[in-house]
Amino acid sequence: MASEFRISTRQLPTIALLAGVPARDLEAFAATAHSRRLQAGERVFHQGDADVRVHAVLEGGVRISQAGQDGAEVVMRFIGPGQVFGAVAMFTDGHYAADATALVDTVETSWSEAEFFRLMALHPCVAINAIRMVGRRLQEAQNRVREIATQTAERRIAHSLLRLARSAGRQTADGTEILFPLRRQDVADIAGTTHFTVSRVLAGWEKAGLVISRQQIITLRRIEALRNIAETA
Repeated sequence: MASEFRISTRQLPTIALLAGVPARDLEAFAATAHSRRLQAGERVFHQGDADVRVHAVLEGGVRISQAGQDGAEVVMRFIGPGQVFGAVAMFTDGHYAADATALVDTVETSWSEAEFFRLMALHPCVAINAIRMVGRRLQEAQNRVREIATQTAERRIAHSLLRLARSAGRQTADGTEILFPLRRQDVADIAGTTHFTVSRVLAGWEKAGLVISRQQIITLRRIEALRNIAETA
């Protein structure tokens, strides 16, 4: 079950959306934030919900997935610590376009639409950060469409894992470990391919020493080799 708590101003500088906000002004953001600890598998919000908020991950990770009219679910993206999600609904039809689910035990914080717009008016840098975030998401979506149309499945898988390593990776003795568990189907969804193809490609990369995959945790051992595959395979 989710448990609520009062966020500390010390936790806020990790949120990319608040970059540039003076430290003395972060208390206003902390005072109006709604913060929760979520268990793995717990929903942050549901597709179609109307009471939209701007959310940010402080610890853990969130899966964003969308269900079609036939009920089939497709993973759209993964959100790691410091990243924001759910905000686009405020600038569209006022409804969440996807489900958000905690991948692991997760800490998230959020602001209401009214409070978020008030704080943006007080701190224009937050508005600029939000525009940049939406722009990056649009660029990423365009890149994924181009990759699906023009690249082999192996290249797309490499691109997908490299993106995840940049946004939610940590250095370990074995390499760059992606912070949250990834099912083969998760990787297939974000790479635009099949479960079978992902399993085959990752098995080959493990044998070649490029990655390690244990209990759904993927570690990239040879980043440069994977970059070469992403660009030339």
